Amino acid sequence: METPPPAAAAKAPLDKFVRRSPTASSSPPAAAAVQTAPAGRALVEIEHLDFFYGTTQALNDISLAIDHHKVTALIGPSGCGKSTLLRCLNRMNDLIDGTRIARGSIRIHGVDINQPDVDVIELRKRVGMVFQKSNPFPKSIYENITYGLRLQGLKDKARLDEIAEKSLRGAALWEEVKDRLDESALGLSGGQQQRLCIARAIAVEPEVILMDEPCSALDPVATAKIEELIQDLRSRFAIVIVTHNMQQAARCSDRTAFFYLGRLIEYANTRDIFTNPANPQTEAYVSGRFG
Repeated sequence: METPPPAAAAKAPLDKFVRRSPTASSSPPAAAAVQTAPAGRALVEIEHLDFFYGTTQALNDISLAIDHHKVTALIGPSGCGKSTLLRCLNRMNDLIDGTRIARGSIRIHGVDINQPDVDVIELRKRVGMVFQKSNPFPKSIYENITYGLRLQGLKDKARLDEIAEKSLRGAALWEEVKDRLDESALGLSGGQQQRLCIARAIAVEPEVILMDEPCSALDPVATAKIEELIQDLRSRFAIVIVTHNMQQAARCSDRTAFFYLGRLIEYANTRDIFTNPANPQTEAYVSGRFG
């Protein structure tokens, strides 16, 4: 058995998203140890966030904190701002014309991710995303996992093989695909494709994984596998999941945030949200009386 390579240095704590000078080192961070937030501070801190699509306000005065090694569920009716907030966390909304943050901040490790000196590409390495519809690349299973690593400059075949296996194992997919890594990812089932997308996201060792209704297009068996996977991944990452499935939120998450019409109505431990909510509007929603 090959001796594993020495562990890479831990990720730089507070300036990780800040743009480097052209002469700075560009070595791939794929094997870096996950850096935890400073003691007493949440990994992600959102404060008084107002977000607009053109003249339409989608988020109004949102404040919440997301901890490492926790699963945070965002629930609420369609159009209430859940997915908008999710996309704010890795600046995916930047790709939409006319969007803007009018007030407030989003900090990761204390760094305001919307500052002009933040490297958005680096941010998106650290804050991975899994979309509602699985979107594997039209490449082999192996190339789906290693594509991002190659873009970062990692060329060592043994190291790529190691990370590919680790990521596929992490996504509970290795045993199903280990003998067909060179086959097209598009030949996998829907549930397998979604797990492949999760494996692709974790291959670059993010700190936060965003999931936008990852099970909405899956059957109950595939959904159960994704939910089991979320429980396994929480030991390594902070996970934020948007879901319309109340049972899924109750099963999977540690904390739950209920949104309505762009406002955060209640944010608390999941058990409290579902058994003893503080707000009558929350109780009405989780009990199915509206929404």
